[in-house]
Amino acid sequence: MSDTNTGAIVRPVLDVWCELQCPDCHSALDDLRALRARYGDRLEIRLRHFPLEKHKHAYAAAQAAEEAAEQGQGWPYAEAVLARVEELAARGEKLLVEVAGELGLDAEEVDTALIDGRHLLIVDADQAEGKAIGVTGTPTYVIDGERLDGGKSQEGLRERVEAIVDRLLG
Repeated sequence: MSDTNTGAIVRPVLDVWCELQCPDCHSALDDLRALRARYGDRLEIRLRHFPLEKHKHAYAAAQAAEEAAEQGQGWPYAEAVLARVEELAARGEKLLVEVAGELGLDAEEVDTALIDGRHLLIVDADQAEGKAIGVTGTPTYVIDGERLDGGKSQEGLRERVEAIVDRLLG
């Protein structure tokens, strides 16, 4: 797939509307790993934040993930937090900072980011965009303008994403 104006190769983009305290998003990691294994860098997978009100620490987790991304470890951090969804419910921000340290990130900077709110606008913008396009739960995938809702069931979603990516890659 190439840009008709510049001739540059354009990768398909899969936006994954996720929240890091969501058990369904944890379950979706296997599909995301399979997509990464199949397509490598031919598919860009972007984490988009959609913290749900029912999860007390989801908003803080989204901010911490943005700080981790700024430190070059966005996806590894998100996956590490999702692996501890139940623990996040009990320990909150302490766990978010601890996970950062375990990954070799500047945990103090993650803690400071949670206090000073430097990533609030990114999280708010993602959430607002998600609402605007009809995201109501997580995970929700958007690829080539098509929204695929995994909040109720993830059955067959990876296959649908693969079919779209295969078509886009030609």
